[in-house]
Amino acid sequence: MTPMGQSTGGWETWSTKKKLIVLVSALLVLILVLGIALGLGLKHDKEREPRETPPTPTRWQPAAGSTFQIMILYQLDDTSTNADIYDIDLFYNTKDIITQLHKDGRKVLCYFSAGSYEDWRDDRTQFHKSDLGSNLAGWPGERWLDINSENVRRIMLSRLDTARDKGCDGVDPDNVDGYDNHNGLGLTRADAADYVNWLANETHVRDMSMGLKNAGDIIPYVIRNMQWSVNEQCGEYKECDTYAKFIDAGKPVFHIEYPKGNKVNDSLAVTNLQKQNVCGSDGARGFSTVMKNMNLDDWIETC
Repeated sequence: MTPMGQSTGGWETWSTKKKLIVLVSALLVLILVLGIALGLGLKHDKEREPRETPPTPTRWQPAAGSTFQIMILYQLDDTSTNADIYDIDLFYNTKDIITQLHKDGRKVLCYFSAGSYEDWRDDRTQFHKSDLGSNLAGWPGERWLDINSENVRRIMLSRLDTARDKGCDGVDPDNVDGYDNHNGLGLTRADAADYVNWLANETHVRDMSMGLKNAGDIIPYVIRNMQWSVNEQCGEYKECDTYAKFIDAGKPVFHIEYPKGNKVNDSLAVTNLQKQNVCGSDGARGFSTVMKNMNLDDWIETC
């Protein structure tokens, strides 16, 4: 209580100053917190951009223009195709088959799906429900995989060990382009680039080579770590210029076209017009081009 006749102006002035100090301090704290949050957000965005990874050493680099045959529908039962390289299924083929191909002077790529769950594979029970995304359109029994999952990566390491133990010279990991499809998992280009580079590093330490399957959007971020490209239908979709970066780098593009369409899988030859359309694809100069049935059985024609 203030005595009569005594001014309260000094106390009121100090009280006002104190309130201003508290208010300014609170504002400074708020600005600092917002700045940190914004900085973290920008950092997160930057980290999610695809990043190029330095290449890891590998022994075998096939030459651009190498010939190849791809057959992944069943166990290899025909080696009559005169090709430098055979691309065959990792699960269906034995070490003895691969050894025989080596004796015949061929190199062997072992195919497996690195980005999709397949309900007929031997290790299918090892995947968790949380690893699985949307169905692959047009491919019954397949679902997109969460390539950021530690469990998925553990399974892929086991597959790479199998490829090494069977004597594969390289691996052909398919379906790494989930980011470009309705995957149901929120996968991005950055996820794909990180995963492909991780796969390459793990492949190389097992003394095998690796190529990029399709996924043209991430080529700039992974090409130094790749030894080749496997591309499907760049001629049909007018995308071959994208994959020509591998030729420019002295690395082969194993190029597959399906001139018979999605539903015809037979042993009949393609028409002259179909062959002309494939072999004259814009931008595919220097590619190792083959024509195949969509089911990738042993039927093949070359340009």
